[in-house]
Amino acid sequence: MKQSAGILLYHYVNKQLYFFLVHPGGPFFAHKDAGWWTIPKGEPMPGEDMQQAALREFEEETGYRPEGELLALTPIVQKGGKKVSCWALEGMLDPAAIVSNTFTLEWPPGSGKTRTWPEIDKAGWYTETEARALINERQEAFIDELLQLLQG
Repeated sequence: MKQSAGILLYHYVNKQLYFFLVHPGGPFFAHKDAGWWTIPKGEPMPGEDMQQAALREFEEETGYRPEGELLALTPIVQKGGKKVSCWALEGMLDPAAIVSNTFTLEWPPGSGKTRTWPEIDKAGWYTETEARALINERQEAFIDELLQLLQG
């Protein structure tokens, strides 16, 4: 089973809770919005600790290295079968200042031409309602669990 590790960053503004989500870059996601946003995440390197993978992937996709005590959330399995491990962390970064790593892909397929895209093309802070409308439906469980932990 493929695995991925990520971080659900959150913060409060005037007692209102916000979640940090990112939109994948590249041609496959160019015209997809609601339901396609995600926590910053990625696959671990061979032998890499999942929590360390989550931190590394967050930094690679945003240019920001989150610091603080990570709160483990229950892993989920996405529709495609990938298991996603997630940690929550309170933090702050400017979505307009993110710097994402890139990937290269033959595009259009079969053309022999390669293009480079950022792994993440958009990022933002969203209220619970907004985040639920945007996030991958299976990752919504991370929001649910974090809300329970913060309220309990």
